[in-house]
Amino acid sequence: MPEIIEFFLKYIQFEKRSSEHTLTAYRIDMKQFTEYLQKSYDFSHPQLADFQMIRSWIVSMAEKKVENRSINRKIATLRTFYKFLLKKKIIEKDPMFKVSALKTGKSIPSFVRESELDTLLDDVQFSEDFSGVRDKLVLELLYGTGMRLSEMINLKEQDIDAYKRVLMVLGKRNKQRVIPINEQLLLLIQQYKEFKISEKLVNEYLIVTDKGEQCYPVMIQRLTKKYLSLVTTLTKKSPHILRHSYATHLLNKGADLNAIKDLLGHSSLSATQVYTHNSMEKLKKIYEQAHPKA
Repeated sequence: MPEIIEFFLKYIQFEKRSSEHTLTAYRIDMKQFTEYLQKSYDFSHPQLADFQMIRSWIVSMAEKKVENRSINRKIATLRTFYKFLLKKKIIEKDPMFKVSALKTGKSIPSFVRESELDTLLDDVQFSEDFSGVRDKLVLELLYGTGMRLSEMINLKEQDIDAYKRVLMVLGKRNKQRVIPINEQLLLLIQQYKEFKISEKLVNEYLIVTDKGEQCYPVMIQRLTKKYLSLVTTLTKKSPHILRHSYATHLLNKGADLNAIKDLLGHSSLSATQVYTHNSMEKLKKIYEQAHPKA
């Protein structure tokens, strides 16, 4: 990897304080772009690439049937990279100036039905040891707060205010938000913390492995897939599905869209409005079942 990219990635990690997931995505994108320049132009200086080189990379990905959404993410990575170079006065002209994102169709978020989550959290038997209590807490946290995977992984015990029944989450762009939690979730957190102490798994991070270390993405992804497979046939069974379910169920129960936006930590209302499509589908079904002229 060229030194300039390592310099850029350190900036993303330490100055922008991006998540590990974001950092990994940036690293992969920059590696692929550098390899393309080397193969197509025998050129290994991404900081000096011009508009034509960047455009040809985008075209080559499109020809390989890479999804537009994935290409747009790589375009966003390059946009951030060249803005960084401009900021550090390494380049004087932004080669991304004429580059536009590709058109993508808006996908409606998948979600788990309320009845299925009720079955999972109320009827499924979790083991009564540390692992079982932790696994249930992970599911309850993801569905009960709508937090992102990276936010839960970095959640610390001190971020929970039992008196006010809220927890503080550090989200994207280092924005902190407060999320209310119910009494049942608070009791489960307390039970889990007592297990941590009795098992001598003391750690400042709330969710830990069986060895007491901070949890990691693959662990939570596997755990979520394992338990969701018991109650749903959805293709995607990820932590993010529980975030989608949280937002969709709140909207179905009449929650204000702006309130949901703040709870999710979205920077704009447009990102939250996608959940109205799910709510509209529910209204259509009610209409078709109940209206005499439907």
